[in-house]
Amino acid sequence: MIVKLNTRTLRTLEQVRAFLAGTASVGFEPPAESGRYAWIVDILRQFGYARLKRRDKGLLRRFLVKLSGYSRAQLSRLIAQWCETRTLADRRGPPAIPFVTRYTDADIRLLVELDELHGTLSGPATKKLAERAYKVFGQPHYARLAGISVAHLYNLRRAQGYRRRRGTVVKTRSVSIPIGERRKPQPNGKPGYLRVDSVHQGDWNGVKGLYIINAVDELTQFQAVVAVERISERFLIPALQSLIEAFPFSILGFHSDNGSEYINHQVARMLEKLRIEFTKSRARHTNDNALVESKNGSVVRKHLGYAHIPSRFAQAVSDYTLKWLTPYLNYHRPCFFPETITDAKGRQTKRYPYQRMMTPYDKLKSLPTAERHLKPALSFEILDLPAYAVSDNAAAKSLNEQRRKLFARIHPTSRAA
Repeated sequence: MIVKLNTRTLRTLEQVRAFLAGTASVGFEPPAESGRYAWIVDILRQFGYARLKRRDKGLLRRFLVKLSGYSRAQLSRLIAQWCETRTLADRRGPPAIPFVTRYTDADIRLLVELDELHGTLSGPATKKLAERAYKVFGQPHYARLAGISVAHLYNLRRAQGYRRRRGTVVKTRSVSIPIGERRKPQPNGKPGYLRVDSVHQGDWNGVKGLYIINAVDELTQFQAVVAVERISERFLIPALQSLIEAFPFSILGFHSDNGSEYINHQVARMLEKLRIEFTKSRARHTNDNALVESKNGSVVRKHLGYAHIPSRFAQAVSDYTLKWLTPYLNYHRPCFFPETITDAKGRQTKRYPYQRMMTPYDKLKSLPTAERHLKPALSFEILDLPAYAVSDNAAAKSLNEQRRKLFARIHPTSRAA
């Protein structure tokens, strides 16, 4: 509680002592700054502070500390000033010896010129440039900047003279894009949560290479691969729709890294229209998208290589991946599936027993109530036809033959080893 008090009613020290005893837990609003010195002088004169005994002086000091808002040490300095001059005045002012300006306006102009020439490098790099200008190239006007500390160099960049010549230097600010939720997806035993990533087939002599879009279901490792000419909404949106249609079950989640090819409003609108959950990788969690990144190396690079593929062959590569590579990966290529073991301390370890190795299609069929996850027009009787139409070896032979034809078309002058 704050109380305003009229102290003119206090006439004796006994009244002051009773006042302090009865208001120990009460706060008071101090007098205005402009009249506080005058109020303290009136109190000191009213009670004859200079003639009081030590005990009474202490009582009056406690009274002034409580009502003035000053600390005990500050009030002691004011009372000492009053005892000496019988007045109170603000003695603060400019220092008797002003600070010496070491770095002049000419140094600020030199710093502006240095930053304009070199593009505002870091403080240590700018200091090194000034040192080299003075010591190596013998430019004496850089003498003071050559000995400046890095911290004070940043002070000069904040100085009014520097900003007047170069404008305000604004630090880089992180940008928060409200698209997708930054977390790891939780399938909870359901297929349909895709991990998506891009693989670039490189540039060659100014010719852009195509991009491979790789999508892997987290639970079953069902996989679909498609190629696009450019990473833009014109090519990416139809490619993502083709990927989603290539999976036999309903897609519930879409997880990618933080690349702008996926974190944009066009992709977000498409996923929202399909009612698909959109998540993205978290900062400092490099394994958030590890499944699809491992498939980039073990599948995409293994079958399509690292060599440059011109973007004009994107449709041919997509025909190959969707018609031959994707069925082979899902129906004929076995994958390891982890088994999580939790010890007594709660630590989890993943193991990959041989008994749990199977194709993604077999993994899908092994799920409880697997039939419920399929798209409405599909059943396992329909999916068994392409899955068991040919053997794994026959599917691999057809895949390799189609790949040979594809690369013969892409690189007609090259010959097999």
